[in-house]
Order: sequence, then C-alpha cells, then structure tokens
Amino acid sequence: MSQRLTLVIHSLRGGGAEKSIALLANAWSDRGRQVTLITLDAAANDVHHTAPGVRRVGLDAMGVSPNKLAALVNNFRRWRRLRKAIRQADSEWVVSFTDKTNVLTLLACWGLQQRVVVCERTDPRRHNIGRIWSWLRRRLYPAAAAVVVQTAAVKSFVQQLAGRRPVVVIPNCVWPAAVPQIMPKWEERALLVIGLGRLSQEKGFDALIEAFARVAAKHPGWKLKIIGEGEQRPQLESLVQKHGLQTRVELCGWLESPVAELCRAQIFVLPSKYEGFPNALLEAMACGLAPISFDCPSGPSEIIRHNIDGLLTPPEDIAAMAAALEKLIADDGLRRQFAERAVEVVERFSPDAFFAQWEQILNALPPTTSKD
Repeated sequence: MSQRLTLVIHSLRGGGAEKSIALLANAWSDRGRQVTLITLDAAANDVHHTAPGVRRVGLDAMGVSPNKLAALVNNFRRWRRLRKAIRQADSEWVVSFTDKTNVLTLLACWGLQQRVVVCERTDPRRHNIGRIWSWLRRRLYPAAAAVVVQTAAVKSFVQQLAGRRPVVVIPNCVWPAAVPQIMPKWEERALLVIGLGRLSQEKGFDALIEAFARVAAKHPGWKLKIIGEGEQRPQLESLVQKHGLQTRVELCGWLESPVAELCRAQIFVLPSKYEGFPNALLEAMACGLAPISFDCPSGPSEIIRHNIDGLLTPPEDIAAMAAALEKLIADDGLRRQFAERAVEVVERFSPDAFFAQWEQILNALPPTTSKD
C-alpha cells in the first residue's frame, strides 16, 4: 500500500465523522504510513486530537460568508491554501471526507498527479449541499480515482455521480477506544436511556424527547440523557420544559469519550432522520446497550439485526419509537438479551476488515508523486 497519505476534512471540532477521521489518521500512522491530516479549520479548534506521528496542518480558512460574492472569494482562498498544503505534503494519495470538502479537494488537486479518493460520510440523497455544490460534485466526482461510501443504498445513488469510477462500500468500524476494557455487570447499570450525537435538526432528538415523554409517567425510575452539542440545544431545552421533564431528561453536552456514560445505561436510541453509517450506534452496541433506531436512510438496518440485537422502527414515527421504548423498558429480560447480542458489532465491524478494504482500494491503482 502507498506509504504517503494526505487526509482532508473540514475540521476536527466534533461529531462522529470528525472523530473517525482522527482515529483513521492515527491508525494509519501506527501502521507505518506517513500521514498528513489537513483541515480547512484551524488546528487550534481541534476537539479530536491526532497522534504525534501525524503531520497536522490547519488552514484556518473556515468562516461564514455574508453574501455570494464573499463566498466565491472565500472559497477561492480555501482552494488556494488547500492546493498549496497538498503539494507540500507530497503524498501519493489524497483521501478527502464529506461532500463540499470533497469538491474543494478535487478542484485543489486538478493538474496534480496524486490519486484522489473522495468519501461520502452521510446520505447524499437526503443531505442537501446546495445547487452550486451539487452541480460541481456531479462534474468533479468522475475525476476521482475512487469514491467510498458506507452503504449499498448510497452506492447506487453515488454511482450516478461517479461515472465509470469505482464506488466502494466501506462501513465504519468499531475502534478499540470505543470498546470498554471491563464490561460492567448488567445489574450495575442505571435505568437510563442514552442518545448521542450532534444537536442538529437531522439527528431528531426532538423526536426522542417526545417519545420518552409518552412513556415517562408510567416508568418514573427511568431517565434520559442526551450527549452532544449543537445549534438545536435551545429548542430541545424548551421541549423538555414543555413536558415537565427537567429532572428526568439531561442534555449533558459534548464528551470527548462517551464510553463511561454509555456503560452506565441500558438502552440506546438513535432517532436520526438520515445517517451515513452511525458511529454512535456502533459505540453504544459495543458498550452493551440494547438499541432502538428509526430505520432511516442509511446505516441503522445494516447495524441492528431487528429482534435479534435491537429494534428498528419506521422512520420519524414517534408513536412507534415510544412503543419500542415501552417494550424494552417493561422487559428486563429482552433488554438483556439484545444487549448480549449487540456487542457482536465488535467482530462484525472490526478494524482489521476495515483496513483490508482500504488496502484493496489503495493498491488498485499505481501511486504517483506530486509534481505541479
């Protein structure tokens, strides 16, 4: 496999995708690769940190543009800084993550000799990046050496964007840091439901609060904790107050390592409207929680085996989610049964299988060196 790799992502400020990329960079470095990790954001804003062997480059080129002209100028500056950083890294492969960053990376590598792999980390069928960015993506993805997606359903859609370029499905893996060294005894866990993710509209935590509110009175010993931060915090706090659940529902903010909190709970709920391949769900199951998820596009149905290690409910159906919560809260034996099978995600989505798939991609085409 290529020895020199450059990874590009918008930031390492937080979120499952950003955390995964930092872990990926560290793992490739540990495996003897020369890794450069470039973000459009400043490195000073990192929440997820890279290993000493990873060369970290922060371009400090993020920001909100007040109008279209300013956006054009700012994106030109980002393109110029990114192109310079990629040339200086002089890697054989450039691997870019997330929609707009993929477009910018392909533009930045235009005329260079590196092979570029772009990776979709959410569901592009649902995640709207705007008319201009979508137009650019459709025209630039055929210039990539390959496109990596996380589910077969997304592959079918992305194949239309990639033309004749290979589109490869590589689901996320369960990183070793997400697996508790000592699994707590079931009897030691609290009567606690956990949600984990960015507090944004597509993550659907308003639906989770509504579903919990429908069963809370019948089960006064149970509480709900949501781990994460984001722009929807005020709305979610208002929803908690509306239902009078201030002592039962906690929005505890972002945690660098949620493993300890996950290991305290018994039920995990993923209420997203759409996903890529949710790391939060993988981590919760690895920590031995019984999971419930909307069967949203895409990812949950590839992870949860319905009625074997968890429950899938119709997308955005709050009544169905409340019924699933009621079913698990009322049946300790079923919760425990699901939790015991849930931990099998550690073997089902192992890092070894994950890296074997990446090696196949990076070995598929001969590497080149960068000379502009």
